[in-house]
Amino acid sequence: MRRRLAPLFIMVVAANLPLLQGCSAVGRITSTNKEGATTDVQARYVQPEDPMARSTQVAWVSARASYCGFMFDPVKLKDDYMRDESRRGNGPNQLQRISQAYDYTLQSVTNTIKDDPKYCNRERTDAIRVDLRRYLAGDYSPTSKLAR
Repeated sequence: MRRRLAPLFIMVVAANLPLLQGCSAVGRITSTNKEGATTDVQARYVQPEDPMARSTQVAWVSARASYCGFMFDPVKLKDDYMRDESRRGNGPNQLQRISQAYDYTLQSVTNTIKDDPKYCNRERTDAIRVDLRRYLAGDYSPTSKLAR
């Protein structure tokens, strides 16, 4: 009996898979995509409307500032940023997504730029300095300066 039903079950699941793709749980199960930016370039051009824009850009600046030797506490920056996201009314699940996107972007950007000894040029460090000061002051709006 089970052997005859197995092909039928597979056909039913396969036929309904496109309908299930719209469900977020199915997307998480079938996809390995992580939220956040995978490269320095991707973080640079994140759209302000993107729900993860703030976390992506704060992590992007933190990774760049750490790599370029800025004196600040990256852990405190993330903690302060996450407190701000909590004050904005994000629930525990959304805060977890934001934190994961932040961590993923931080690691990805660091891995992208770590092999470029000329990354920390004057123009980039000037742009990083402006954004880092703004973030350390508590302004996390997603308007980071491009590393011209």
